[in-house]
Amino acid sequence: MNTIAIGADDAAFDFRNKIIEYLKEKNIPFIDYSSDKAPENKLYPDVAHNVASAIKDGKHERGILICGTGIGMSIVANKVPGIRAAQCHDPFSAERARKSNNAQIISFGARVIGTELAKNILKTWFESEYEGGNSAPKVDRINYYQEFYSHK
Repeated sequence: MNTIAIGADDAAFDFRNKIIEYLKEKNIPFIDYSSDKAPENKLYPDVAHNVASAIKDGKHERGILICGTGIGMSIVANKVPGIRAAQCHDPFSAERARKSNNAQIISFGARVIGTELAKNILKTWFESEYEGGNSAPKVDRINYYQEFYSHK
């Protein structure tokens, strides 16, 4: 597996640390873009943008974003062209995010789920790959609308 990008804000440092322990246990390389690692980026939008941009630029294949709810990080990451981020708080959603939507980023809410559940969700997400098939026209349409609005 390629190097994973991970980013957390101040609401999620403890959660992030437990996820990093999990990544180390599984020998999954990562780079931490969290706000405590980049002092100039204290706000979660900056962290999410940095992770999503690094993926868009090909530095990473996938990323993990963690804030209080997972919502804000996901919203910001989805503003970066070509990025599909999904907030997932259960394994089925994580599987579908990858297999059906080709999501490169998963986001978690540190105030919403526990770290053991997050580890199970990540296991499922890491084991899932985009299938194309019936989902391909839908992902193509997502890309179409992104392109459509980028020219307005």
